[in-house]
Amino acid sequence: MDVFELKNMIGGWFCGAFKPTAFYTYRFEVAYVKHFKGQKWPRHFHKKSDEINLLVKGRMKICGRKLKAGDIFVIRRLEVADPVFLTDCEVVVIKTSSVKGDKYVI
Repeated sequence: MDVFELKNMIGGWFCGAFKPTAFYTYRFEVAYVKHFKGQKWPRHFHKKSDEINLLVKGRMKICGRKLKAGDIFVIRRLEVADPVFLTDCEVVVIKTSSVKGDKYVI
């Protein structure tokens, strides 16, 4: 068994085709991310990956929808994500492939 600490991962990303990582794979990426109320996050999209998200804590608005803790939302490839963090938030993010540079800021 290997043990890793989330604090040693970059931006909360702990599975994927990057280093450091707890599990190296090109098939997916996984992160546990904290965002703060009012934090600026650019509008963006992915060309190659879908993104499955679990809002663990907080409230946010994205793609015109208000979300609360416990909501699962899927951003499909080419769909523009425009997050607004209404409160401090904690999110588990899964991307369906691990492709460096597959984030396009608008």
